[in-house]
Amino acid sequence: MLILQRREGESVHIGQDIEVTILSVESGRVRIAITAPTDVPILRSELVRAQAANQDSAQEQSAPAELLDVLGSVLPAGHVQKPGGPLKPVAPPDILKNKKN
Repeated sequence: MLILQRREGESVHIGQDIEVTILSVESGRVRIAITAPTDVPILRSELVRAQAANQDSAQEQSAPAELLDVLGSVLPAGHVQKPGGPLKPVAPPDILKNKKN
């Protein structure tokens, strides 16, 4: 980690494409301006932490195929559960074809 002191109006260059300029220092808060190429992501640290937490949470969830397998083993064959409703039988596809004819 590099620690620098800068005054208002002074800047720091990172590589050839990124410049960080101190705009103001007031009441313990520093306003900075960052000039960087559009393909360089610039995120506040709290957003980086939230993004990492969301990715961890998503990885812990089961894949849709796994969830369907679990549901298939819990529900009786030929039945489907509608949210908030009772189990209702579902006709197999071959019966539905015969009804249309």
